[in-house]
Amino acid sequence: MNTLQAIVFNYIVACLCGLLTYNKPINLIEITEEKWFYGAIALGFLFISIFNVMAITAQRNGISVASVATKMSVIIPVFFGIYMYGESTGYQKIIGIILALLAVYFVSIKPNSNLHLKSSLLLPFVLFLGSGIIDTSIKYLETTYVSENGIPIFSATIFCFAACIGLGLLIVKIIKKEFKFNPQSLIGGAILGITNYASIYYLLKALDHESIESSTIFTVNNVAIVMLSSLIGYILFKEKLSIKNWIGVSFAIISILLVTLA
Repeated sequence: MNTLQAIVFNYIVACLCGLLTYNKPINLIEITEEKWFYGAIALGFLFISIFNVMAITAQRNGISVASVATKMSVIIPVFFGIYMYGESTGYQKIIGIILALLAVYFVSIKPNSNLHLKSSLLLPFVLFLGSGIIDTSIKYLETTYVSENGIPIFSATIFCFAACIGLGLLIVKIIKKEFKFNPQSLIGGAILGITNYASIYYLLKALDHESIESSTIFTVNNVAIVMLSSLIGYILFKEKLSIKNWIGVSFAIISILLVTLA
């Protein structure tokens, strides 16, 4: 499977999912006049850029480093929610957030992991910052400009611009005669696109829920992804989990309980 082709087709499928689930007539002029439109363009650029930075970081610094940098970025939208919207900061919640960060670290430590970097910290830092900015921007735009019925078209617009940038990259490869079509990428991209759209849609729906704070949503979302990924790898793919990994899983469970019950 070709990674770039799969990523681009994933965004095309995700965009189509948003358009198909939008229950109003699609008017391009109205979309361009939406207050969130330019924010969606910026997010589309960030989506595909950070996705590629993640891939490069995993190749150069290791998957563990990429995982930690991505999930540790949860601290950025969490602090944004607390500062901007005055969300709660009780001791129980703070302890839960700290345990969540520790959970990400311990779960990500694998045999022969290059987690303690001796090489450049630039890529992991860009990944950390970019992932945090994406989550924070999604929260801000959803809260400030996106209506409840506008979530599908908002998501579709983000994915549309990410797809356009990706198609531009593929065109460059075609011009340079570096392109070779990979059919498997269409299948993988389609599955990823449907999942990608669903994850963004329900994240936005959760952020729109008045009774749940964004700092709780982002913490639970990120640490649960790390925890479930490890458990699925252990059960389905027979991956070995070290004592530190199991400590991380335990921390993840405790942190979810502390943050959600705070």
